[in-house]
Amino acid sequence: MARAYHYVRFRWRGLDLEKVANELARSFKVERIENPDEDTDISPYLGERLKLKITADTLAASLSPIRAVLYQKEPAPFTERDLQLRKKIFDLYPRGSSTPLLPSFREEPEFEKST
Repeated sequence: MARAYHYVRFRWRGLDLEKVANELARSFKVERIENPDEDTDISPYLGERLKLKITADTLAASLSPIRAVLYQKEPAPFTERDLQLRKKIFDLYPRGSSTPLLPSFREEPEFEKST
């Protein structure tokens, strides 16, 4: 295995991360990452700054309401728990592009499964 896995998924409507955190905490390690809102911030996502870090065995995911980044720190074959996390993230974030106007040009990288 030459490279660590790294892949981005999207959804076109926001996701309730508190609900997702409670659900995923049954099977995975869940960390909440809160970014404080600044008084001068004019972001359309103000108030939706909660992010989650979900960790399986070798695979982790960083979740925001509209984007998920699946990644490994070191290249390694996916375990059964890694595959479960990958499937759950693909179900929650079914799109390969951030908008229906732009097609996704990036294919999912190859990965190995542990035996």
